[in-house]
Amino acid sequence: MTKHLVAVGIALLLLAGCAPSSITEQGAASADQVIANAYGEQRSGVQVTGAGIVTRVLTDDSEGSRHQRFILTLGSGQTLLVTHNIDIAPRITSISIGDEVEFNGVYEWNDEGGVIHWTHHDPAGEHEAGWLRHNGLLYQ
Repeated sequence: MTKHLVAVGIALLLLAGCAPSSITEQGAASADQVIANAYGEQRSGVQVTGAGIVTRVLTDDSEGSRHQRFILTLGSGQTLLVTHNIDIAPRITSISIGDEVEFNGVYEWNDEGGVIHWTHHDPAGEHEAGWLRHNGLLYQ
């Protein structure tokens, strides 16, 4: 019940356009469960907020819009590919393995754990703004 209330609280903050200043341990567990449920149900297009540890830094994807890419491992052990559009939002310049990154974006299912994208503002103002937080700095 408590996990559900935390998830509802995070969802309400996001609907109100507020990014939580940090993800609590209990909130992270709830966020991990939301993502685990989306993965288990093979759902995509799910707006999620969470946090993970960088376990791999990948080369940028430069086809079409440029995206900074890295792998996060959640507290649950699930891995996510983060694709952060650096044509719209600033790059995280000092990201390293072992760093914690908080995120708000859209989850897309794949058989490797999933992808988080839309971690930036929407220039057209038609989509909920996403973000990344690293070392206390917000990237959107």
